[in-house]
Amino acid sequence: MQKRRPSSDRSKEQQAYVIAALFSSIVGTYLDLFFVGIGMYHFPMRLFPEIFTVNIAFTLLILPVSVILFLYLANRMRTLPRCIMILTISTAVIFIEKTAEKLGGFMPHPDWNHAYSFFGYMLFLMIVWIIFRFFQVKI
Repeated sequence: MQKRRPSSDRSKEQQAYVIAALFSSIVGTYLDLFFVGIGMYHFPMRLFPEIFTVNIAFTLLILPVSVILFLYLANRMRTLPRCIMILTISTAVIFIEKTAEKLGGFMPHPDWNHAYSFFGYMLFLMIVWIIFRFFQVKI
């Protein structure tokens, strides 16, 4: 039989998930705004294109949900498997970007290198993990 954690511990953990998801959404949106603004890429297919230059479906829905799933899994892993998962996700982003490019949802500048996304997502996931752990302990 599994022991139940006190509700205050569960509440702390839930708050840490929410904070990390909000952080990922805000950072993802501002990074996209920056890179779209300097012309490194753009999103031809996006919601409300007359209002938003970024794909808000990604930054406000897909990214935070994916981050919560990542954190849920990472929170149940030891350090080495978690690092391997971060490397695997970062590698998968390259293929996801290339697929999105073929489908017309992501158009990079000719100087764009998909390795930027690999290193960017690796750093992003590590920072999100650190923030999640910080708030799990501090709240």
